[in-house]
Amino acid sequence: MAKIQCNVISYVLRRTIDLTVVVPTPVFSDSINRNENSAKHTPKAPYPVLYLLHGYGNNDKQWTGYTNVEMYAEEHQIVVVNMAAENKSYIAQENGDDFFKFMSEELPEFIQGMFPVSRRPEDTYIAGLSMGGYGTLLHALSAPDKFCAFGALSAATEPVAMGENKTYPDELYPAKLAAKIAAEGGKFPKVYMATGTKDFLFDKDKEMAAYLKSLGADVTWDEIEGYGHEWRFWDIEIEKFLKWIPRTDAYAAAGPRKI
Repeated sequence: MAKIQCNVISYVLRRTIDLTVVVPTPVFSDSINRNENSAKHTPKAPYPVLYLLHGYGNNDKQWTGYTNVEMYAEEHQIVVVNMAAENKSYIAQENGDDFFKFMSEELPEFIQGMFPVSRRPEDTYIAGLSMGGYGTLLHALSAPDKFCAFGALSAATEPVAMGENKTYPDELYPAKLAAKIAAEGGKFPKVYMATGTKDFLFDKDKEMAAYLKSLGADVTWDEIEGYGHEWRFWDIEIEKFLKWIPRTDAYAAAGPRKI
């Protein structure tokens, strides 16, 4: 596994943004048992890619710091991309910070240009927790043709109001985006949603999962008794998500590798 931390100048945001990218590589056991036909740093095919979004108050380093996502990525042979989105909810801000455009356009362009990842929607996934769960719902339902599946973990299901009586346009409400897909006869990415039973977002998340299912989405719901809004829960669920995602890439048939 290679963990690459980079600082990228964004032409959308007009400043540098921190990224942490996890890329599968040969592991220690490969170096011990290596022969000319075994481990190499050139992948046999492009890797599938997961854009993994952090929550409020976090940055690009929390997912790899508080969970075992590096190990899971290596086991499942998938590139994982973390970006520092500040507390901007992955949307365009009134001050001109267009995190929606950066996330939906510039970031995939950079990742596809710099790393050995697939450009196929069938190999592209998005997931996140809390604020990142909202970002996941927003981006997956805004562009359902770009993603094979998404995972919303302990997700905020509406934009966070900044001040009293703050309103947002319809395109920032995941439920309204989902209704639009259904009304137009569109196809939903496969859906994985999970929230702990003691999480303050539990009821709203379960309601959102049921709503997506009522619109025709293929929804998997998972809840774990006793867990709240916490990293222990998200570590469990991101492993479950990576085992659950539908795969048709060149690495899928072999199953998880032992490291």
